[in-house]
Amino acid sequence: MAVEFPPSLWAATAPERTPAPALTGTAETDVAVIGGGFTGLSAALEAARRGHAVTVLEGKAVGWGASGRNNGQVIPILTSAEPDVWVSRYGDAGRRMVNLIGNSADVLFDLTREFDMKAEAEQAGWFQPAHSPGRVKLSQKRVEAWTKYGFPAELKGREETEALLGSSAWYGGMYNPTGGHINPLAFARELARAAEATGAVIHEESPVISFAREGAQWVLKTAQGTLKARALIMASNAYTGELSPGLAPRIAHSVVPVLSWQMSTEPLGDNLRKTILPGRQAVSDTRGDLRFFRYDARNRLITGGAVMGSWDVANRVRKKAAASLADSFPEMGLPEMTHVWSGYIGMNWDRFPRIHSLGQDGWAWIGCNGRGVALGTSLGRELARAATGQAVEELALPVTEPKPFPAHAIVRRVAPSYLAWLKRKDHQELKL
Repeated sequence: MAVEFPPSLWAATAPERTPAPALTGTAETDVAVIGGGFTGLSAALEAARRGHAVTVLEGKAVGWGASGRNNGQVIPILTSAEPDVWVSRYGDAGRRMVNLIGNSADVLFDLTREFDMKAEAEQAGWFQPAHSPGRVKLSQKRVEAWTKYGFPAELKGREETEALLGSSAWYGGMYNPTGGHINPLAFARELARAAEATGAVIHEESPVISFAREGAQWVLKTAQGTLKARALIMASNAYTGELSPGLAPRIAHSVVPVLSWQMSTEPLGDNLRKTILPGRQAVSDTRGDLRFFRYDARNRLITGGAVMGSWDVANRVRKKAAASLADSFPEMGLPEMTHVWSGYIGMNWDRFPRIHSLGQDGWAWIGCNGRGVALGTSLGRELARAATGQAVEELALPVTEPKPFPAHAIVRRVAPSYLAWLKRKDHQELKL
């Protein structure tokens, strides 16, 4: 019986994939990968291209986790971690990380073109409009921060912003032409296709129960099988503790899984399409309580939101997101949402993703903080290079020790209340 996917727009539109068999018995490989999302599949593809045997163990199905449930925005910056801070915190490794982040959208779109992926990929640019006059200063600061390192970023004024969005609700903002959007589940399945065609082996419905270093190899246990490998990459991010709670608790507890809600409108008619976001960019603004949206290949607006509390969440977030679109684009009225779905993102206290050493030839990363599409794809490639022998000193892998949240279970329960604080901050001008 095939794994059931959340009833998302992506599950309804992505190319079908024939599920790979579960791992049974004992197998050996050079590089073992835990997780069949963007990072794990990108790592598998890169390791296979470098001539190594690689096996992916996915607990459910390719793209079942965050990789197949997100908004599909391809964003070449992070939410809070600015380039100068990377360099000051991690030195040369931080500078390499800046280069990885800044190039991450190009890496993803280059893959879609190289392998002719049917993933609805549109490198139409990414725009972060400022929701208040004072936040334009933040946009200017971010533009200066990224152009300092040679990456394309432009500051748009209010008139340019109104023309780009088809709305007067914002005041300017940061534009990056390398960003864009994809159908994320389609991209995950196409990454799997490319990896398998290059020689990688994938096993689905094979949640890893435990892993350990035994002598010169890693030994991974599933319910039905054992995989032995020279090197290991753990690429399970926000779902690290969800399918097998005892898998890597210190790493799993270093982030808080937070539900992110996505939804889609009916396809917009031609008249609205020509006036609302005519350039088809991906958009996510400067609010903490984000307004974000982009088109899919059928001219639906893909948006989302967050609400506090656990009662009737899907209906409440649907109404909130529809009201936000109507507020931003009055001419469209209050839109109907045809699909509503959710999935976890991994949040940590400073919104910096973390790379960890699991031991000899063992690697993991965690903490996408809502920017996992481009970042996860590029980090997968980088982790594969480390696992196949490239010197860490040449790679964008600033390694740190995990820092679990104290009282993680309590933090996880109260995390949604963080939204109230973000809403208050949205009405305050930042001191820059």
